[in-house]
Amino acid sequence: MSSEKQTISVHTARTALNRDPQLRQWAEQWLKSRERIDFMATPGATEGDFEKHWPYVRPERMHDGAVAAVTAFHEQQKG
Repeated sequence: MSSEKQTISVHTARTALNRDPQLRQWAEQWLKSRERIDFMATPGATEGDFEKHWPYVRPERMHDGAVAAVTAFHEQQKG
């Protein structure tokens, strides 16, 4: 038996997000905070600018970040 972390597929992560509203809400907030960090590093960026930016990038971030978010959620639940 391997001690390496088991990775999940994008399909598994997206299915979990679609079936568990609590997980989806947590994942969205986790991904939003990561996006905020990157966005606010831009010179002149404001919180208002970010709030206008987030709805446009949210679908892509939720898809691209599904595996990382679901994995982070499960790690948080363990620890």
